Amino acid sequence: MSPRYRGANQAGSIIAVVADVMALILGLWILMYLLDANRANDFVQFIQDAARWLAGWSYDLFTFDEAWARVVAGYGLAAVVYLFIGHAIANRLHRH
Repeated sequence: MSPRYRGANQAGSIIAVVADVMALILGLWILMYLLDANRANDFVQFIQDAARWLAGWSYDLFTFDEAWARVVAGYGLAAVVYLFIGHAIANRLHRH
């Protein structure tokens, strides 16, 4: 394997891991919200802030009557998009 292909594989792996971590943070916030985690806790606050930043474009995109449905749909959409795009780019890099 030439160094060029090895670099593309490493870049693809890094992109996939970053996408996975972003989706994990969003999924963790959804779970914490649904389980009514203590928002005064520093870790919960950190996850909420990170998830709000990651899902800034999809937060309040949906106008369901129930708050839990808005959280699941808005943050869940962001998680799915990050996973899809991140892994699509990673697979593209792995092919070259």
